[in-house]
Amino acid sequence: MTDISIVIPAYNEADNIGALIAEIGQLKLSHSYEIIVVDDASSDDTYARALNYRGNVPKLKVIQHETTCGQSAAIATGIAHAEGRLIATMDGDGQNNPADIPKLVSALLNSDNPKLRMVAGFRKKRNDPAWRIVCSKIANSVRSFFLRDQTPDSGCGLKVFYRSAFNALPFFDHMHRFLPALVRMQGGDVISLEVSHRARVHGCSKYGTMNRLWVGIVDITGVCWLRLRVKNVRIARCES
Repeated sequence: MTDISIVIPAYNEADNIGALIAEIGQLKLSHSYEIIVVDDASSDDTYARALNYRGNVPKLKVIQHETTCGQSAAIATGIAHAEGRLIATMDGDGQNNPADIPKLVSALLNSDNPKLRMVAGFRKKRNDPAWRIVCSKIANSVRSFFLRDQTPDSGCGLKVFYRSAFNALPFFDHMHRFLPALVRMQGGDVISLEVSHRARVHGCSKYGTMNRLWVGIVDITGVCWLRLRVKNVRIARCES
């Protein structure tokens, strides 16, 4: 029985994925875990590079999409193939530090809040170009204003949450950017913990400033609509 499934969506990260898998494989967790890499139909050798580590990391699953479907779909695919009760997500570019996973897992499992469903990473000190940091701060401010998700860094790929909480959420493209808000809409609580953030060693970001801006506007509009329509049904009694 696996306790934690670490899900890594990856697109054209051939030069990063191997080192990341090896690093996660050295983690000392007090719970059993597996690693699931979902290659979103990369045009490079991401899938082959990840597959090469199966001999050294037996708890590794590698999945490849037939066509590119996006990061949210890759995360959903990984969770659909996960065995763990808990899910930890992280980006495939190596900028999230696997050493932060135990801290997030502990915060979720040891909380005395029965409604806590997710612990989100907060990249307080980011290792990114200045323009990306500014754009991210603007996006987080706008998202927080409209969605009231009480999450300072919703875009951080490093999150730990219950698989059941994710499966209760509506799925749509780009939903990974709004996971804290969606969990709160379903009646769960989310807390944020500061995590480290590393500079990208190889490759480049797959998101540009303008596509983040316009897609983000459309997505926030859609999530706001969901907030107005969501109904959390609570059963008072049931006899059978």
